[in-house]
Amino acid sequence: MAIAIEAPPPVKRKPSAGPGLLGTKTWTKTRLVIALLFAVVSVGPLLYMISLSIQPPSEIGLGTLVLVPAHPTLQNYVAAWNTVDLGTLFVNSTIVAAGTVAITVTFASLAAFAFARYKFCLKEPIFCFFLASLAVPSLELVIPQYLLMDRLHLLDSLVGLVLIYVSANLPFSIFLLRGFFEAVPRELEESFRLDGASTLRVLRKLLMPLSLPALAVVALFAFNAAWDEFVIALTLINSPSHYTVPIGLALFIGAHTTLWDRSSLLRWSPRCRT
Repeated sequence: MAIAIEAPPPVKRKPSAGPGLLGTKTWTKTRLVIALLFAVVSVGPLLYMISLSIQPPSEIGLGTLVLVPAHPTLQNYVAAWNTVDLGTLFVNSTIVAAGTVAITVTFASLAAFAFARYKFCLKEPIFCFFLASLAVPSLELVIPQYLLMDRLHLLDSLVGLVLIYVSANLPFSIFLLRGFFEAVPRELEESFRLDGASTLRVLRKLLMPLSLPALAVVALFAFNAAWDEFVIALTLINSPSHYTVPIGLALFIGAHTTLWDRSSLLRWSPRCRT
């Protein structure tokens, strides 16, 4: 006679918590608190800077920590915009940054395509020469760049700034894009060429769309470097009408203090000095 043995009922297990911060199991509330603390530390200085910008000059120098001003005002923005002509500064910086991005992405893509797909004499030594230029500090090139721009009659010119910034961004951009282009299978390129695609069409329709993350990184790096650069712009640019944003912001800083109120700004404005 067979005896039926019933299987034990399944044990309900609670779902285990997923990996938390730094790979350890933590509670959701703890992670939320830690994230909020990091957010406060990161955003706090920015909020305080915005609070200072809308405070009257008489309240800025009191030394008290105030996030919500009692008498907010936008006169500081109006005075800054009119005194150092921030509109012109933004236009100049935008022209320089946009030109740097466009030329850097174009020439870096062409050079990286050549290094990734073609074989030519001294290919690797030339590529290593590009990489070696990254080890040269930019400040050591200020005098040679100044002399070069002087001979090319590009001093006090936004075009000269763009050329200098492009030359500084090309080595890293070529290095980054070459790795992405080499990762694209050659079979895809061969299929494009069988359909009658030219070299530029292969680059424009195949490699560049597949390498959009690398192109975005190159564009962001070039834009940030061109927008924030100060030393070369200060060396090559002499006319206030060609100043970029970093040079214009430096006009707010004196030898021993920062100029907060409108009267001090007017004393130091290049327009008023002339």
